[in-house]
Formats: sequence, structure tokens, C-alpha cells
Amino acid sequence: MRTTLAAAGLFLAAACGGAPAPTTGASGSPDDAVSAPAGTAQVTTPAAPAAGPSPTRPKGPTVHPRKVRWEKVRPSRDGRRLTVIWWSGVEPCSVLDRVGVRETAKSVTITLYEGQARGAENTACIEIAVQKSTTVKLKKPLGHREIVDGAKG
Repeated sequence: MRTTLAAAGLFLAAACGGAPAPTTGASGSPDDAVSAPAGTAQVTTPAAPAAGPSPTRPKGPTVHPRKVRWEKVRPSRDGRRLTVIWWSGVEPCSVLDRVGVRETAKSVTITLYEGQARGAENTACIEIAVQKSTTVKLKKPLGHREIVDGAKG
């Protein structure tokens, strides 16, 4: 039994090219890499996510656009622009198609539409959440109007 385990260990070491490849830590330096004993998997700490949402613009038309709920809206100081923030997937599987804005005297309704990029129908995408933002211009300053998510309800 010991001979079989030892042979399997030698076979794995040879198949993997002997010594494990050097890894780097969060800063990209080999000095802060997580070390593991020989013959075990190397674990690398991923870099910290980018601070704040990733700015994006509508890139439609997309394939099968659908309404997407947003998380929050930040009005500009003058109230003429709104920055909409939401969670989404990675491109080309989750692409901002368009932003619908409907203004009335009492409210501003913002509806985000996302779909898959044209030509990417057979693309495999990782399922990871990405925070995105887009900015819309209003016809009139926001004032005391309510901001409504058009994807809800």
C-alpha cells in the first residue's frame, strides 16, 4: 500500500513538472505569496476589487434585453444628472443595452435594460457580480421629485 501511494505521489510530481510554480500575493510580489508545503496546491490571494462601480454606457442593441433593477441613484449637485448604480454580470454576457428615463412633475422613472452582446451568444461567462454605474441627463433639475426604479413592479 505504501509503495502504491509513493508511486502515485512521484507520478503526480512528475506530471505537474516537479516543483510548483511560484505564485504572487495581492500586491503582485512573490514575497507576500501564500506558501504551501511541497506537493500541495498553491493558494493565491486575489487582488482587492476596484474601488467604486465601473462606469459604463449603453452599447445596444443587445440580444434578449431585459429590465434590470438598480441599487441606488446619486444626483449631481445641480440635480441635472443622475448616476445610477447596479450589480450586474461581466461583459459580453451582461451588457447595458439602454436606459429609459420618464420624467413627470412628481417623479423620474429610470429603467435599465441589459442583454447579451451580439455575436457572443455562444460565449461562456463566469458568474461574478460586478458593480456598474451609468449617468443620465434630465430635462429639468430633479428638485423634490421621487426617483423610481422602472424594473420594479
